[in-house]
Amino acid sequence: MKEEKNYMNYRKLGKTGFEISEISLGTWQIGGKWGSGFSDKTAEKTINTAIDKGINFIDTADVYEAGLSEKAVGRVVRSRSERVFVATKCGRQINPHTAENYTPEALTGYVEESLKRTGFEALDLIQLHCPPTDVYYRPEIFETFQKLKDQGKILHFGVSVEKVEEALKAIEYDNVETVQIIFNLFRQRPSELFFEQAKKKNIGIIARVPLASGLLTGKFDKNASFDKEDHRNFNRNGEAFDKGKTFSGIDFDRGLKAVEELKKLFPEVQNLAPVALQWILKFPEVSCTIPGASKEEQLLSNLSIYDRPELSNEKIKEMNKIYDEYLKQDIHHRW
Repeated sequence: MKEEKNYMNYRKLGKTGFEISEISLGTWQIGGKWGSGFSDKTAEKTINTAIDKGINFIDTADVYEAGLSEKAVGRVVRSRSERVFVATKCGRQINPHTAENYTPEALTGYVEESLKRTGFEALDLIQLHCPPTDVYYRPEIFETFQKLKDQGKILHFGVSVEKVEEALKAIEYDNVETVQIIFNLFRQRPSELFFEQAKKKNIGIIARVPLASGLLTGKFDKNASFDKEDHRNFNRNGEAFDKGKTFSGIDFDRGLKAVEELKKLFPEVQNLAPVALQWILKFPEVSCTIPGASKEEQLLSNLSIYDRPELSNEKIKEMNKIYDEYLKQDIHHRW
């Protein structure tokens, strides 16, 4: 039987020096769809397949599936011989989620809990998890992570942000090495000033929500329904957290119109996800993108990017035109 060859490109994650897979794995919905309950078996199968396929960077958070995501990632990564980098996040457990409640003590405690759940001696990368904007103006919070690094509990520190302005503020701190930000065909503003500044400071950029919560797969229509525990059902207008995390902040119906135009550009393509990922990876400033996968099939679909012809400059121009015409006016100034 002919052995299947895996193909993967690797890029440097900024100042960390980590060489990471340009398509990596996000684990917000690992182990099952949002709201469907957590399956250890599904989670472990998906993570193992990702590593088998050359993925060596996995992004998780302490609040994903109430810690079960971190545990599953830790369990699988510890069982493997390959070097797999794990990024996690902290801060969203704070309740009420206000800037005043961000304290060095609380954040240190969350890091120690993540170490226990993952079973690692040190966290490869810890990221502040979309804190309130005021937190970026508190140097003592950033100093806390320098202390944790000095103590050997973390190797590197970054932030996950909601707004470009927060990213620009965060990279003023010397110990911020990575920024995770929403960036996709339907959310283009980060590629302007932020990418330019990040490049100057050698900041690793992790592009999250690359498929606009599934909108960019092209699989949804106006009758699409989502589980009551799925944020695509309950957070369309920012009821629970920043609206920008759900469909990239796009009005669902308007997003569907933009997707229809995208389908006309790629009539031969059944699933637009690989095309959307190709568009992101055209930017050399991006270290990796972290599409999620609730099951193995979605992971393999994302990796089919390597079976596709390269995007031509002409196609990219046409794709950008769709953003300009349908979405830019509503989206561009907000995040």
